[in-house]
Amino acid sequence: MVTARGRRARPEAVDPAYVCGLGAVTGYGWGRKYLWDGLRSGQSAVVKTPGFSPLFDDDWGWVARAPEGGRPRDGMSRFSRALRAAAREAFENAAERGWRPGAVVGVIHCLVFGEVDMWRELHSMQGYKLNSRKFIQLMPSTPISKLMKEHELHGPCMAVSAMCASGNAGLLTAKMWIDAGLATDVLVISTDLSATPEACKAFHDVGVAVVDRPPFDACRPFQEGSHGFVFGEASAALVVSREPEGAYGKVLGGSMSHDAYHTIALAPDNAQVHRCFVDGLENAGVAPGDVAYMNAHGSGTEQCDLAEGAMLDSLLTNAVGVYSLKPLVGHCQGAASAIELVASFLSIELGEVPAPPKVARGHAKLLDGCARREPGVEVKCSLGMGGHNSVVVLGAP
Repeated sequence: MVTARGRRARPEAVDPAYVCGLGAVTGYGWGRKYLWDGLRSGQSAVVKTPGFSPLFDDDWGWVARAPEGGRPRDGMSRFSRALRAAAREAFENAAERGWRPGAVVGVIHCLVFGEVDMWRELHSMQGYKLNSRKFIQLMPSTPISKLMKEHELHGPCMAVSAMCASGNAGLLTAKMWIDAGLATDVLVISTDLSATPEACKAFHDVGVAVVDRPPFDACRPFQEGSHGFVFGEASAALVVSREPEGAYGKVLGGSMSHDAYHTIALAPDNAQVHRCFVDGLENAGVAPGDVAYMNAHGSGTEQCDLAEGAMLDSLLTNAVGVYSLKPLVGHCQGAASAIELVASFLSIELGEVPAPPKVARGHAKLLDGCARREPGVEVKCSLGMGGHNSVVVLGAP
């Protein structure tokens, strides 16, 4: 057992990093415009989808699957095509806004399951012959290698995984690379297209996912009558730079912690979640009273509502409001925090908070539908299964 010897010294807040380009593939469609228009509409991307029997009594399940599409040359699967499309959109968006790549552009790929469809095909087909071309496609390095080649990137490149908090972890790592001088710019990309019947069944049996109810009946973060989360898929990309040209907003800082308590449940004392918030705000140089919004993990489970609600009630007491996007885009697993970060930066840019409509009694600070954005800092919280806590602090450019 490793025990702490005392409270660690934290560095003073350093210069912010800037997010200059965004790309997205979601259940709403291919592109950040489809994401934003879908969120603003208040209509969920979670729809009845066939193919769920015999794992479920009904063949239809409520999920937000990323649609078919993309360029065939980007890969043999939806995963590869969605990853490459989101990255390309983010780079093109950043360039249109005036960003120019520095000398060293790195890539951080945030993921949990990786290439699900092709592994599923491999394991489900009797006598399946795996040729060398398909074998290479199964490797997590393949789509990233092709991405690096397409954009002629030669900076540091790696994958990170912190379950549902992977996008936050990737963004914080990108800022550390820039702070340390390891890269001038970093593409943070997170892809999870794992809403298969098998995964839905497993999470349903654990007791946290709902497949047989429409989204606003199943998933009601910070409201009465919530049953858990609904499934979604996404690929989200953010171009992070030390230069401010064309920035949607700033990454001021953040923090991560771990409960070291249980493989599924949150530690009931919320001590490490609270420490993550306190350390993240201090790292960003932001006082709790300056936080206007929390883009919550908001999974719709009782544990999550209680933990994040406690942060609102005890720490972020001046906040204008809290919202969760999971009733709208679904819980996108390894891409959850990344797609929600894309929404946060679009919100900062466009002056609206794309909160879902309230459907039941809930927390006093819960926003009800799309609303005009008030000035102030935003905190993006993500709580990954197994104890991964994360906070990223975002500001206007």
